[in-house]
Amino acid sequence: MSEEDLVECSGDTVPLSPISFLEQASTAYADNISIIFNGNVRYSWSQTHQRCLKLASALVILGVSHNDNVAALTPNVPALYEIHFGVPMAGGVLSALNTQLDVTTLTLILEQLQPCKIMFVDYQLIDSAFKACEILSQRKCKPPRIVLILHYDQEPSFLEKDIPPGTLNYDELLAIGQKDFETLKPSNECNPISVNYTSGSTGILPKGVVYSHKGAYLNSLAAIARFGMKQMPVFLWTVDMFRCNGWCFPWAMPAIGGTNICLRSVSAKAIFDAIHLYKVTHFCGAPTLLDMIANASPSDQRPLPHRVNVTVAGVLPPIHVLNKVSQLGFDVNIGYGMTETFGPFIVRPWNPTTDGEHTKLNYGMSEFMEDVDVKDPETNESTPHDGKTIGEIMFKGDALMLGYLKNPQATEEAFRGGWYRTGDLGVRQPDGSITLKDRAKDIMYCKGEAVSSLEVEAVLLNHPKVLKAAVVGRCDEYLVQSPCAVVKLRDGCSATVEDIIKFCEHHLATHMVPRSVVFGDLLVNSTGKVQKFLIRENIKRESGVT
Repeated sequence: MSEEDLVECSGDTVPLSPISFLEQASTAYADNISIIFNGNVRYSWSQTHQRCLKLASALVILGVSHNDNVAALTPNVPALYEIHFGVPMAGGVLSALNTQLDVTTLTLILEQLQPCKIMFVDYQLIDSAFKACEILSQRKCKPPRIVLILHYDQEPSFLEKDIPPGTLNYDELLAIGQKDFETLKPSNECNPISVNYTSGSTGILPKGVVYSHKGAYLNSLAAIARFGMKQMPVFLWTVDMFRCNGWCFPWAMPAIGGTNICLRSVSAKAIFDAIHLYKVTHFCGAPTLLDMIANASPSDQRPLPHRVNVTVAGVLPPIHVLNKVSQLGFDVNIGYGMTETFGPFIVRPWNPTTDGEHTKLNYGMSEFMEDVDVKDPETNESTPHDGKTIGEIMFKGDALMLGYLKNPQATEEAFRGGWYRTGDLGVRQPDGSITLKDRAKDIMYCKGEAVSSLEVEAVLLNHPKVLKAAVVGRCDEYLVQSPCAVVKLRDGCSATVEDIIKFCEHHLATHMVPRSVVFGDLLVNSTGKVQKFLIRENIKRESGVT
């Protein structure tokens, strides 16, 4: 058969988009519960579809059109879930923003999103939103029209605040929409569906990572498979929807008729209560979730009625935390990924019987739609599968970002050589799996050996008195580098520099042992990510080394 024998037509080349999952769920799972919030708010998939149609219709009435940016500054409430469908159904591009952003960074983001027609704002975050819009006006930029998301039992006195003219509340917006609205489907599956911002530093514009309809569609299906989901799961919203669009789970849930349990805030009690009340099957998020569960009060740590799947991605907690969470009834999965890969790209189960400190940074291969490799960053050649040769972890596939918003130079550099360059260093094991070593900018070279800050931090976090730790390279007056540990101790605990170093000497090779220790808080950004470049600058300044 030749290519000439095959003819493409509109019937077999429909653009992929995750909004199709909601349309299918509205009939296939019409009466199944789609959303539960605060126990007293419940919608079916049929109702959710109708609400999203009305939202999309209302946005079009307000002037949102093809590829217009729409921002959202809100926690995981039902409105944000609906916005994930309503905005692209109106042809718009959603940018769900970090609720912890400072006003300066929020303003910079809204400035880059110009023109941004609408911004949905939760009532708890109106001060930051209004201040950012005021600054935009001073800079001769047109601020977005605000749509307020009020709590379901909001006090009327709240509305007496000074609110800019033209501001709507979410229910008023839905009221002007039509439920027979015809969804504006993408003409091309590579059209943008959302912009997600990377973790940045205060006052510095982070990168806007653009996702396509196709990428969101593929990653939604991959998420279902990666996290072992069966039909009609119950998903607890412990991962922020502003993080990689909630790892694509807003779009994945209707594909299998799942139920979304929305949470305004996350706590160990909320997690255990939801498991008992709603039979939660899955939840995910930052590794701090595991610390929260492991260190919960005995009254909250009620025996689970069934095993619950929890997936975390980021800097993992100590082994004893992972094992304790497993003992409490949770099946733990560890993921590796980043904003540019729609969240976790590789996920594997944590096995408390066979896994330990030596395997904590080991990841398997991606099983869905992507190529993963470890390559020499200069030659782009694959490194040998010897568990020793360090290279850069790179990805390739249909389920990656389109690029960085209004930053073609950064996009070109990220995909230099035809692969997405993660900036992470790793080694390839003989079985093909990958062991993460460090960020390229964080790896240290001590006595001629490459030292992974992640491996040293993993040991430090196993010290019973250490709560948090970060390791950076520190140069002496001869510019000889050695590991320096910045340590935050647990409340009520005390330790000396010698205590910390001696502990490391028992668990690390000589060249990996920190030669200096600094006690105190770790410098973090608005998302809680440790800012190692600031720690390095502070240590360098205090050392007097130029």
